[in-house]
Amino acid sequence: MSTGTQGIQMETRSRWIADLVELVSSMRFAISLLTVIAIASVIGTVVLQSEPLPNYVNQFGPFWFEVFARLSVYTVYSAWWFLLIMAFLVASTSLCIVRNAPKMLRDMKSWRDNVREQSLRNFHHHVEWTAGGDTATLAQEASRRVVAAGYQVKLVDKDGATLLTAKQGAANKLGYIFAHSAIVIICVGGLLDSNLPIRAQQWLFNKEPFSGGGVIAQIPERHRLGVGNPSFRGNTYVPEGASSNTAVIPSGQGVMIQELPFTLELKKFIIDFYSTGMPKLFASDVIVTDHETGKSFPATIKVNQPLLYKGMAVYQSSFEDGGSRLKLLGYPMQGPGNQSFPVEGEVGRSTPLRGSGGSEYTIEWSGFRPFNVENMAGNGQDVRAVDQKKSLHERLDKQLGSAANPGKNKDLKNVGPSVQYKLRDKNGQAREFNNYMLPVKVDGNEVFLAGVRESPAESFRFLRIPADAKGTMEEWMRLRAAIVDPALREKAAARYAASVPLGAGANPQLREQLKASALRGMTVFAGDQEVAGYIAIARFIGKLPEEQQEKTADIFMKILNGTMWELWQAAREKEGLPVMPVNEQNGGFLKLATDALADAFLYGAPVFLQLKSFDEVKASVFQVTRSPGKNVVYLGCLLLVLGVFAMIYVRERRLWIWIRPVESGGAHALMAMSTQRRGLDFDKEFEQLKAGLTGR
Repeated sequence: MSTGTQGIQMETRSRWIADLVELVSSMRFAISLLTVIAIASVIGTVVLQSEPLPNYVNQFGPFWFEVFARLSVYTVYSAWWFLLIMAFLVASTSLCIVRNAPKMLRDMKSWRDNVREQSLRNFHHHVEWTAGGDTATLAQEASRRVVAAGYQVKLVDKDGATLLTAKQGAANKLGYIFAHSAIVIICVGGLLDSNLPIRAQQWLFNKEPFSGGGVIAQIPERHRLGVGNPSFRGNTYVPEGASSNTAVIPSGQGVMIQELPFTLELKKFIIDFYSTGMPKLFASDVIVTDHETGKSFPATIKVNQPLLYKGMAVYQSSFEDGGSRLKLLGYPMQGPGNQSFPVEGEVGRSTPLRGSGGSEYTIEWSGFRPFNVENMAGNGQDVRAVDQKKSLHERLDKQLGSAANPGKNKDLKNVGPSVQYKLRDKNGQAREFNNYMLPVKVDGNEVFLAGVRESPAESFRFLRIPADAKGTMEEWMRLRAAIVDPALREKAAARYAASVPLGAGANPQLREQLKASALRGMTVFAGDQEVAGYIAIARFIGKLPEEQQEKTADIFMKILNGTMWELWQAAREKEGLPVMPVNEQNGGFLKLATDALADAFLYGAPVFLQLKSFDEVKASVFQVTRSPGKNVVYLGCLLLVLGVFAMIYVRERRLWIWIRPVESGGAHALMAMSTQRRGLDFDKEFEQLKAGLTGR
């Protein structure tokens, strides 16, 4: 290959590299990167980050879940492409600084004394005048006035003339350097505090996330990060009386275990409340034991008051149950039995349960809360109960409402403890339940709230079981068992038919027909495994001609209300209890009980578990962070403030005065001024200097 050809190839390669550097360091490239980062930040704000994966499946569906997962939409800020864009932004801005900062610094130091007299006349702001005396005297007088105006001055001899060059506000260019440097520094700090160090360890040292279950101490070494890990953000869960020396860091579809150089032992979790029942203080009394020295010391960690130790910060993130021991009563929700039975459990563990018909279930105790602050304003429509002002189908269409209608008014109250659990059958299918321990007043009625949902992505829907005169749910459970007992339904229908007054000349078969109607109404209401309650009644009546439906519905509901009263009394007599007196209180209870029975088939559980007592064990969730980039980001923010301040409030001005002698005697002066941003202030300053120098 000839020397000329090699030279052309080298020149082409050099030009290509120069063009690439110019592109990467250009403003258009940086703006493009910032636009992509802004779009990614919007996505990261709209889509909740690092949520449990089943939540995303429920939200987007299986197809889009996979698409978004491949794009790392659920972990935008730690996605490889986001970190890559940040790295390119750092490189782009750094190249921009390298290319332009030396020029700016040279320009700041430069006096720009290579101008010519004629070029000064081309400036928009210029003035000429003639003064007596020699050029040296005029130059000294002009220097004094310009220095008094805040300028730095330099005098230069120019071919028999004197050039006075002055400058002010040259630090304006430092603003551009500081602002661009701040972007680089902040991005570097962000990268230091990202999961980039963890990714590097995964690539270089074959570390990988752990996606199984078990005891943390038994997790293999390849899933653990050493105490020298420069940057991380993880959580550690510590029950009262227990300790932890590791933190859990979410990573992909698993977790990494971060070793800590100290052990945290939770002695006591402290919580204080306002008079409304809202918590006002979370704090943890801990003992910290240093692994290196073996020394221990006490500390209190509060919200916004972290423990700072060995370059790490331990924050009070939240609190959870630490394994509270629970005692409950179980009530059958299927079949004619209503005998309660004891159930015990511990939060975080499971309890076997044998349901009706020999079916097997497992109770997974997922949570316990000793207090629940709810908005009990109760001004809105009860979304579960029948609304008498609406048509039949509208009334029967609303089932299993919320625990309390928030409305626009607020009445925050602590409604007492609640227990949360999952009931899983032998096929692995589960529903989640949230039951309150004490009756809650909703719209003036004392009811037990029993929540149910199909998945964590849903809100709880609540069955409202009315409390009886003793403040228990025994009467409702007795009525629930009775409605599915054919013998008691038969007895209640007969009692109802016998109690209805008929005229003296009434057909004797009318009572039999009335009994049959009452029995049919209860049977329809009791329903089957698929549908029951008011929905079953609506479907039954919906088969009639439309013009007969409303009238039939009114008659049907009147008969049902009467037979439900007789059913209640028959159930009490069966257990040897006295008949309930007919009064407004018992009538109101029966109305609420019937509404709850209509919803009970939607509860979908073979048993109802009522919390009776508990031994609470609290646990703290601490967030442990090591953030070496924090101080770097602070420095970047300081530079950004200084840079923006310099660019906005520091105005660079340049001034030249060309002084030359005049043949007839005296001296001629030509003054010119320039600035990057012309405005009224600059015009005013020019006029003031002009008046001071020329005297006019």
